[in-house]
Amino acid sequence: MLDLDTALTGISGILVTPYDEAGEIAPAKLSPILDRALGAGLHMPVVNGNTGEFYALTTEEACTMAREVCAMVDGRAPVLAGIGRGIRDACTLARASAEAGATALMIHQPPDPFVAPRGTVDYVKAISDASGGLPMMLYLRNDAIGTGAIADLCAIPGVKGVKWATPNPQKLAAAKAACDPSIVWVGGLAEVWAPTFYAVGARGFTSGLINVWPERSLAIHAALEAGDYPEANRLIAQMQAFEDIRAEELNGTNVTGVKAALQATGFDCGATRPPSAWPLTPAQQDKLQLFLKENALI
Repeated sequence: MLDLDTALTGISGILVTPYDEAGEIAPAKLSPILDRALGAGLHMPVVNGNTGEFYALTTEEACTMAREVCAMVDGRAPVLAGIGRGIRDACTLARASAEAGATALMIHQPPDPFVAPRGTVDYVKAISDASGGLPMMLYLRNDAIGTGAIADLCAIPGVKGVKWATPNPQKLAAAKAACDPSIVWVGGLAEVWAPTFYAVGARGFTSGLINVWPERSLAIHAALEAGDYPEANRLIAQMQAFEDIRAEELNGTNVTGVKAALQATGFDCGATRPPSAWPLTPAQQDKLQLFLKENALI
């Protein structure tokens, strides 16, 4: 198994949350998807991320997913467990994830309309305490808190990395310069943005594509690690259509595109839960089918 520092610089693969026909979580459906991704070389599976519809799950469901994914991985790779929502739910999930055997926690940035930067420091510290001190990755979707606040968060003991998920590479560079050099800055906007973030010092990236086409994600990572930007961009161009589908409807088809692709390739993980869109529109489905056929995925 890779150590956490090495895994953070690899691909953090955000797993879907499967549902059965009644709409209940069905973790066992992930087993072949996870086996395929790990077999392709996935560095670190992530449970309870946004591609896993974290905010559509109850806290109890999220705890179950953390336990089931850790058991399925069974020591083959570090597991990153997403944590978020209100402080009490977040602490409950942090404890459950630690007990399940998660290697580290990914702290979702609180979506509450009234979030103080210093309050977020208290939030992260409380989660750390609840987990017994597991290492943490901060998931930053809003950089408006400013470089100083980001540096304060990164100074919390146990913070090992930042998943940078805003399209502002210059702010990423400024934040990186303001923080301890040991912090790993991970591209949080998947393959398409990975070269841009690598250019300012990020390492690794998050991916929903790993559920469908892990080999392509690993090839892009290898190209970026080798500094071969032309090859990385060539590989990304061939999967751009998939990411374009996921970005439609204000990103409301993000998980829809992944689950529709899984259905088409024989790994049915059910629908998505509202407010995510389901199913794809006929035009979106046509684009998806063309993408899958052109890349010999069906």
